[in-house]
Amino acid sequence: MIAGSLGWLNRPMHRVEFERIVDRVLDSLPDWVVEQIDNLIVEVAEEPTPEQDPRGEGLLGLYDGVSLHDRAGDYWGAMPDSIWIFRQPHLRLGLSRAELEDEIRVTVLHELAHHLGIDDQRLHELGWD
Repeated sequence: MIAGSLGWLNRPMHRVEFERIVDRVLDSLPDWVVEQIDNLIVEVAEEPTPEQDPRGEGLLGLYDGVSLHDRAGDYWGAMPDSIWIFRQPHLRLGLSRAELEDEIRVTVLHELAHHLGIDDQRLHELGWD
């Protein structure tokens, strides 16, 4: 997901607060989703690295790994997949507090969908892009 450039929030959300929202989204996942998650970590970072966002588009989140759909029988002993949620690009959207919380939720769910094997085309069809 990519951030716009509408300016800074009047009251920036501190990192701990941002992380708590990400945690609440994860805690609210239905059991059937939680049961499918395998070998995954979710991290909050301030900004994507140049390797994560080589064109400097202002990614809001990133999934890095092998989706559950693409894993074969020989998938074992691998490092965990990662979901990165980037705080500063979210803040630069210039959203109200409620809108920002909704956008964080959408970003977490969007990246989690990639872990589950849902591609960008299907996410677009579902309105989650």
